[in-house]
Amino acid sequence: MLNKNEIYQTEITDITEDGSGVGRIDGMCVFVPKTAVGDICDVRIVKVLKSYAYGKLEKLITPSPDRCDSDCDVFGRCGGCTLRHMTYESELRLKESIVHNNLFRIGKLTDCKLLPIDATGASTRYRNKAQFPVAMNKNGLAVGFYAKHSHDVINTVDCALQPTLFSDIVALIRAFITENSISIYDESSHSGLLRHIFLRSSANCESISLCLVINGEKLPHCDKLISTVISDFPQVKSICLNVNREKTNVIMGKKCITVHGDEYITDTLCGLKFNISPLSFYQVNHDGAELLYGKAVEFAELTGNETVLDLYCGAGTIGLSVAHKAKSVIGVEIIPQAIENAKQNALQNGITNAEFMCADASKAVTVLHQQGVKPDVIIVDPPRKGCDVSVLTALVQFAPKRIVMVSCNSATLARDMAYLCENGYKAVKAQPVDMFPRTMHVEAVALLQRDINS
Repeated sequence: MLNKNEIYQTEITDITEDGSGVGRIDGMCVFVPKTAVGDICDVRIVKVLKSYAYGKLEKLITPSPDRCDSDCDVFGRCGGCTLRHMTYESELRLKESIVHNNLFRIGKLTDCKLLPIDATGASTRYRNKAQFPVAMNKNGLAVGFYAKHSHDVINTVDCALQPTLFSDIVALIRAFITENSISIYDESSHSGLLRHIFLRSSANCESISLCLVINGEKLPHCDKLISTVISDFPQVKSICLNVNREKTNVIMGKKCITVHGDEYITDTLCGLKFNISPLSFYQVNHDGAELLYGKAVEFAELTGNETVLDLYCGAGTIGLSVAHKAKSVIGVEIIPQAIENAKQNALQNGITNAEFMCADASKAVTVLHQQGVKPDVIIVDPPRKGCDVSVLTALVQFAPKRIVMVSCNSATLARDMAYLCENGYKAVKAQPVDMFPRTMHVEAVALLQRDINS
């Protein structure tokens, strides 16, 4: 039995899906963050359970060839990046292996062809969205990101995943908070005003949306903030206040008040223009999204005669990107602002064969089925939890020729694909796409075809 606080030597032989290295000490599995496969290291045991333990890297004896120096001052404390200590090449191999294991072990999809992972090649400054929690801690004002598995805010001056312009804007808002004595939200007492700073940009930061999430409906000295921001950062085309007065971990409230410019910014993706409001879902990696959506279009195998159903459509990005190759597109999304954006996006791109429906996915597919809608292709891009059984059941009832599934969680993707394969479909192929470099998250797109023999 291992003893807490004692130091043992081990070799790291695997990496878990949360990014922890795996070693064995006296026959017991030990999970060690910030290690890479091939590391030989001294590990201090911090927690011992019945069949496994957790350790902390105490000393690196022999570094793995997969290891590199981290370029972030808060790596290991911030809960954002997990893999900054590994080369990007080894990170891609790891992510491809995770998707492979989930599809084959969880889904038992042994006949599914797994294509090599695709990536843009850019592992820094790729995000177009950031949500910075704001807090007061023992060292004063903290603006940054949450520590892993906590709501402790790690003060961050610059994040290598975000555009440098985001850091400059946050620095201005830090100064505004201090100079104007803006109260900071406290989770325990549900008091204070400012909760989060939300930034979103178009490609190359040509247009930026600034949103302050507040525990109220007014921001003191708001006019002063607006004039300072637009003077220093003319790229900021939209400023709004998001009202969140709930005792909740959910970052954004349902109400947005536009105080400068439009309620949205416009970005170009896959050759189309998209209006994006703060509450709209939009992929955080522009170039990665073009890779991903391009693969989804390829998998859909459209000829121009198909009716396409786009579930969890967000601002309509995937559906509108396939509209020119389809007879018609029906998009479904539960967030009203996103649906309004999708309608605007269709209009401004001159797309007349797409319609959008604001509803929960499971209810929408039931209504569409009752209306006699018969999609030839269904594209599904659900949240991390995957599809509800009611949605999967409806997909089977629709009996489309092809189902294209896009997922940010290959474990739930494998589960949902397995259900469809048990109900008349065949998993043809899957493509991992690295949308979130330096983190453990990986996107995947998969193609299923109706089994004519079932």
